[in-house]
Amino acid sequence: MQTIRRAAERGRANFGWLDSRHTFSFGEYYDPAHMGFGPLRVINDDRVAAGGGFPTHPHRDMEIVSYVLEGALAHKDSIGTGSTIRPGDVQRMSAGTGIAHSEFNASKTEPVHFLQIWLLPERRGLTPGYEQKNFDAASKRDRLRLVASPDGREGSVTIRSDAALYAALLGKDARVAHDLAPGRGVWLHVARGAVAVGDVTLAEGDGLAVKDEQSLEIVGRAAESEILLFDLGA
Repeated sequence: MQTIRRAAERGRANFGWLDSRHTFSFGEYYDPAHMGFGPLRVINDDRVAAGGGFPTHPHRDMEIVSYVLEGALAHKDSIGTGSTIRPGDVQRMSAGTGIAHSEFNASKTEPVHFLQIWLLPERRGLTPGYEQKNFDAASKRDRLRLVASPDGREGSVTIRSDAALYAALLGKDARVAHDLAPGRGVWLHVARGAVAVGDVTLAEGDGLAVKDEQSLEIVGRAAESEILLFDLGA
């Protein structure tokens, strides 16, 4: 079974310095039909103007992944981490028992475009933590590269959630396939470009939920497309 979530149907918040599209209910956007998918709770497609950003604010009991598409994002948190996240980087912040952080556009002249992803943790009350790794374009070219997993296998960042996150950069007509274990689902998010799954074409910002299927094949339909694939428990 497949369910399409079109980009134009997402929630939106625009504060001038921030233009954000919400795949699932978030903030003042509430849609009971779109509260998440398995442990995947948030995909916010954020564009932050030059010099703008989120001042220090708290989180708890959530695994938060940031994935930069363009520009650079400056991060600081209450456990002493300071970093800049750029395209190719995957940042994981475990909020656990409580963490505060800020995120600002690292540039005074150029915007930053990134995805912020929230996943429900395996249990509440975990110790807060941080991890960041870079996955170069070659490692994602026409293949699904594991970038986050519960056990950190294959050099991925470790997320304490029943989820595995893959990223791929697909050329036109390039094909990748993913097998689903029984009881698991997939959420596919198109970050850039366009892809096809069977007879369905997905454009930038579109999402696809997949349940009760054994596998899916994804075909690039643009000169270059960037996708995120979440393999999720119930």
